[in-house]
Amino acid sequence: MKQAILYIILLLIIVVTACGPSDEDKARVKLEAAKLLLEKQDTTQALLQLDSIARLYPEAVYSVNAANNIAKDVRFEVYGRTEAELDSLKLTIADLEKNFVTEKTEFDRYTQYIHKRQTFKRAWDRSYIQVHLDERGDLYLSSNYHGDHWLNHTGLRVYDSGEDAKTDKIEIGTPDNHRSDFMEAKWEKVSYRNGKDNGVIEFIAQHVDRNLKAVFLGDEYYYIILEKYDKEAVRDALALSKAIKKQKKLEGEIKTLEKQLNIQ
Repeated sequence: MKQAILYIILLLIIVVTACGPSDEDKARVKLEAAKLLLEKQDTTQALLQLDSIARLYPEAVYSVNAANNIAKDVRFEVYGRTEAELDSLKLTIADLEKNFVTEKTEFDRYTQYIHKRQTFKRAWDRSYIQVHLDERGDLYLSSNYHGDHWLNHTGLRVYDSGEDAKTDKIEIGTPDNHRSDFMEAKWEKVSYRNGKDNGVIEFIAQHVDRNLKAVFLGDEYYYIILEKYDKEAVRDALALSKAIKKQKKLEGEIKTLEKQLNIQ
């Protein structure tokens, strides 16, 4: 009797195990989940689900083929959309570039974009804020002082009506704190690279229409009112920087899609 009961229990275990969901069933669940994600316009997550089916359930032939076909169609759609976005962005970049001249000297590793309102001829003998941009989209700010005595300035604050932004401190004697003199004139140039502008670029770009002031922070304070064309130069350079970086990102995405779709 006991043996018969044990036999029945063992048989039930085998039947229950055999009746569990198959790989095809499991794969179909992921396939439906991917379709729902596509309906929600979540292309990235949908492709992750679709690509995982062949890896997790290689024996689920029907679902694997269906997932591969859907993923291919989605990637072709993304490819076309990304190419169109890139074409539009290139027109934007061409329009922004009209505000700049380009230059690459023997000392430059990358081509430099120089705003037409901030060329050396226009700026050599004044105190002002200058924006610097290269072909990679790398952007930074510098504060340029011209006067009859040393300020020994190490930073910059831009402000108006209780709102302000302040750079990090750039110590004297470091490569980004440069000075020179000729006859009675003193020049100081402090560069705020690698994010050390601390939001000053964004602050200026967002408030071009305001009467922004700046103070050079050093042994003495030196105040200037930002010229409209200097504010516009910062705004234009920031817009071009973002556009160049986005262009490189889109081009990278297109290359990846071309590889996935075997597009030569």
